[in-house]
Amino acid sequence: MEYNLEVIDLEKRYQDFHLNHINIKLPKGKIIGFIGENGSGKTTTIKSILNLISYEGNIKIFGKNNKELTKFDREKIGVVLDDSFFSPILNVNDINNLMKKFYQTWNEKFYYETIKEFKIPCNKPLKEFSSGMKMKIKVLCALAHEPKLLILDEPTNGLDPIFRYEIIDLFNKFVSNKENSILMTTHITSDLEHLADEVIFINDGDVILDISKKKIDEEYGIIEIFLEDLKKIKKEDYLKCLKYKNTNFLLLQSREEFKKKYPQLESRKPTLEEVMLLLVKGE
Repeated sequence: MEYNLEVIDLEKRYQDFHLNHINIKLPKGKIIGFIGENGSGKTTTIKSILNLISYEGNIKIFGKNNKELTKFDREKIGVVLDDSFFSPILNVNDINNLMKKFYQTWNEKFYYETIKEFKIPCNKPLKEFSSGMKMKIKVLCALAHEPKLLILDEPTNGLDPIFRYEIIDLFNKFVSNKENSILMTTHITSDLEHLADEVIFINDGDVILDISKKKIDEEYGIIEIFLEDLKKIKKEDYLKCLKYKNTNFLLLQSREEFKKKYPQLESRKPTLEEVMLLLVKGE
């Protein structure tokens, strides 16, 4: 299998935080959702991948050490970071003129067609844009130079549900050629329900689950029961339990196996948000 990104035993130490042996393998044509609470280590991982901070471990992009990438290699990486943007006095036309000087592969036709589709004004300065409109420009600029790898840090942050759907559609089209890949961090886990091929959960610097989205959909389960029913279930038959008011929520590793042992109890497929919540807050 060919990978556009490989993260091997990545470590980063701060005084009060330790990113602990993170491993990611992102194949061509796939999307990995990298999720976790704020402060869990997602952005630190992204900045390490982009060689913006020092780290321990090995990171390969397109099969090369990320510290040895050529200018051409780097042009094949599209990036959206929460804390990066253009000067507020620029407008859409200014950005186009600037970007086509930096990127040989800048697709001006795609840029303006998508600007029109997103209904973004061309002559208004960015300082007059909403946060959601600014994010649209960030995502568009990451795509318009025709990269092979997208590194996205909270790309749907601040967007309304309709535009989030449009962005997700763009991302799915981006990987449809089976050559491009996306690593995407987000705290809006619903965006990954119909987008991610694999999901990596990180909590306090540690990966606590690395699993295909298909396996979650087909095998994992959640069940809501009262305390009297919980007493009848063996601890080894569920992964985590979270009590909320008078109800106990159980995370199951296999709905099928649970049904065999407890046919009277009905489970269902969990959402990614429920999986993350139970893994982090459950006991």
